[in-house]
Amino acid sequence: AGIAASGYRAGEQDDGNGYARTGTTASVASGRVAYCLGLQGPAVSIDTACSSSLTAIHLAAQALRSGECSLALAGGVTVMAALGVFAEFARQRGLAADGRCKPFAEAADGTGWGEGVGVVVLERLSVARERGHRVLAVVAGSAVNQDGASNGLSAPNGPSQQRVIQQALASAGLQPGDVDVVEGHGTGTALGDPIEAQALLATYGQGRPEGRPLWLGSVKSNIGHTQAAAGVAGVIKMVQAMRHGILPQTLHVDAPSSHVDWSAGAVRLLTSARPWEAGPRRRRAGVSSFGVSGTNVHLILEQPAEDVPALDVPAVEAPTQDGSESGGAVVWVVSARSDAALVAQAGRLAEFVDARPEVSVGDVALSLAVTRTTGFSHRLVVVGRDRGELVEGLAAAVSGRESAGVVAGVAGSVS
Repeated sequence: AGIAASGYRAGEQDDGNGYARTGTTASVASGRVAYCLGLQGPAVSIDTACSSSLTAIHLAAQALRSGECSLALAGGVTVMAALGVFAEFARQRGLAADGRCKPFAEAADGTGWGEGVGVVVLERLSVARERGHRVLAVVAGSAVNQDGASNGLSAPNGPSQQRVIQQALASAGLQPGDVDVVEGHGTGTALGDPIEAQALLATYGQGRPEGRPLWLGSVKSNIGHTQAAAGVAGVIKMVQAMRHGILPQTLHVDAPSSHVDWSAGAVRLLTSARPWEAGPRRRRAGVSSFGVSGTNVHLILEQPAEDVPALDVPAVEAPTQDGSESGGAVVWVVSARSDAALVAQAGRLAEFVDARPEVSVGDVALSLAVTRTTGFSHRLVVVGRDRGELVEGLAAAVSGRESAGVVAGVAGSVS
């Protein structure tokens, strides 16, 4: 979890209830999620300022590759509970007068703060395929580096930004021309944006195919600068853009910044939405995130391959006039931690299906198999050719009766 200090309870005295520290300490943000969900792999709170959530995604991908875990939740959160950061940036003339971020624009006059939280679920691609999980995008490569000694701790370092982009491309085994769009850090400041744009021109802007510039935008023009959550916001934007085949418009750009030599490479601002054409190769996007700490991150996402076989789910014919369904056998799987919980779960499922005759039994089977936990020690499998047989199997499990449709009992493993 990427998380920065929020200022919550700043200056207040502990009321003695003993929860102040665990309720406000950044390390507990990741620890509490692991505690509540029973997760036992690496649980780490990361603060690299505005690059925190993208750093978290980078480290989560490394943990998956090294076998430290088989599934990871990664993202970031920012809550602004105190006024200090507003006052300090105002003194430095770092806040936009109208509160709006104007990324890479001539009118850029400072950032506009935002709050947010975002999380992505990561798995090794082969594992996700085996489990039948829908793959929205693939992390093709990523890299993290530091500015090191520069002209100021909080000032962006263009050469370091170039290096982190080149390292991410090398990690993905790609050339600059293989990437269509970059979701830039683009906070709308007169200092940071030109340095970032020049780094993009020097890397992605060189050697591109004729008529295929790199498109550049920033989600901060839509939601403000969400700081520790900024990177994951950019990831979510690019994943959705891939799925819909649209490169979204970046707002509040009156004209490209005159502090950038846009003729130095083939990089163009997304001042209007554009179709993201599906050519012979996969759609690919870069996501940048740079922290005031000097930590830079670049991530490359690509569209998943289309030739992946669909999850093998029993075929179900269209509903008949009486609301039943006929065709191949359908399997409903229910799992719980105890006999009582399993029986209660079966009862709730039966009530849900009875109340919604329009819901396909095949859809219910798919949802139970791939969106609900099926690995608890107490399991129930109901098999039926139509809605009536399936509901009868659930009713038998609830009442303790025997039923031909109940394959596994309410205790023990499924064979």
